[in-house]
Amino acid sequence: MGKRVDQTSPPTTAHFVDPFRDAQALTPITGEERTILRTVNQKIAARPSLRAIVDYLFENTQALIPCDRIGLAFVDERGERVTSYYNRANYERLAIDKDYSEALQQTSLSEVLATGQPRIIGNLELYLEARPRSRSTRRLVQEGVRSNLTCPLSVEGRVVGFIFRSSRRTYTYRTRHIELQMAITERLSQAVEKAWRIEQLEELNHAYTQMLGFVSHELKSPVASMVTDAHLLSQGYLGDVSEPQQAKLEGIVRKGTYLLGLVNEYLDLARVEGGELQTDLRSRVNVNEDVVEAAVDLVRPQIDAHGVSLVTELPADPVPLVCCDATLLRIVLVNLLDNAVKYGNEGGEIRLRAELVPARRGSSAKLKVSVWNEGPGFNPAEKNKLFRRFSRLDDPALKTRRGTGVGLYNAWRIIQLHKGRITAESKQGEWAEFCFDIPATPDCAVPPAAEQGSVS
Repeated sequence: MGKRVDQTSPPTTAHFVDPFRDAQALTPITGEERTILRTVNQKIAARPSLRAIVDYLFENTQALIPCDRIGLAFVDERGERVTSYYNRANYERLAIDKDYSEALQQTSLSEVLATGQPRIIGNLELYLEARPRSRSTRRLVQEGVRSNLTCPLSVEGRVVGFIFRSSRRTYTYRTRHIELQMAITERLSQAVEKAWRIEQLEELNHAYTQMLGFVSHELKSPVASMVTDAHLLSQGYLGDVSEPQQAKLEGIVRKGTYLLGLVNEYLDLARVEGGELQTDLRSRVNVNEDVVEAAVDLVRPQIDAHGVSLVTELPADPVPLVCCDATLLRIVLVNLLDNAVKYGNEGGEIRLRAELVPARRGSSAKLKVSVWNEGPGFNPAEKNKLFRRFSRLDDPALKTRRGTGVGLYNAWRIIQLHKGRITAESKQGEWAEFCFDIPATPDCAVPPAAEQGSVS
């Protein structure tokens, strides 16, 4: 059971208070305080980030719990270390700031973690004399902090972190402040843990995309060089080669080209996931030449190697002149054509079509591009997997046809940047078709008709 604290005689050492078992030690909350707490609880739920939550508490709860400093720290999954996440103070030069970390066994927070009870330290200088090896206490004293209130943040009975209120005056905090902080913490704990987990995932995702981009970039040049060298050897530029040697060199070229394709897909993914993929929109891009024909030229070697017949239908009058990023749209179309070759029938047919869809009531004109191919297609029930990152279909007919699950995801993100959509349809065992459409506005400065509004 927590120790009772005399409200008229301030404590000189650390005291723990159990607000559930030691309720007589607490002062009832007034109606005015309850009104403030109700507002605080509503605002906490609406804060977009952890920093915003802490800033709001620091700026708007001084009437309830005065402080010169407020801090938030989290316990790792093993309960072994505590790491400072964010601190806000009305003075500069914080000695304990973001990412300051200590082993819990080396701090008195292990007692808060074990009991789950809030703690008051009335005089940090006296407390430091009793615990001279406490690095965190020494740093707080160096900042000028003289008293402290620590409240655990618990989710489903598990302490996930701590919120600290600190004052530059001694004996600032009483049990009434604990009750008020506990009332805030009840709402705060789940909001804080959820936001913190999201931010952790974002940091991990950022680290992953950085690593992905670095590795892919480092692989690209040597792989491209090996493909070039193998191609030169197979063509006899460095001397005659026998038929077995020729076959092996051609195999190296094929495998190297496949690896280059993977590297390029992962580089695109790193740009997409890292937020580096930005559209360079240009007005009046000639879609026929700058997107479709350029993409076909890039995929032509694969088309010829598989004996595929490519049929193209492009609008001639008028030629689509669209506001878009031609480079990014080429990436999308190359991916769709490459998949049509990879997952289509050997010696089969691919139909590539581009068309301008006129504006209808409530919608603007669109550029629609579709790629259809003969082949096994896919199970319509698995269609929702197609545009997910690293997702592959569980179809026995496709097991031998290699794919990364990256290209379609990149294509989806690029079309999203163009405010368009990408879809897929199939008749399993016969054909598959992928389509994307984007607004067909010629000039980038002019919004589509649907965005301008219409008069009926």
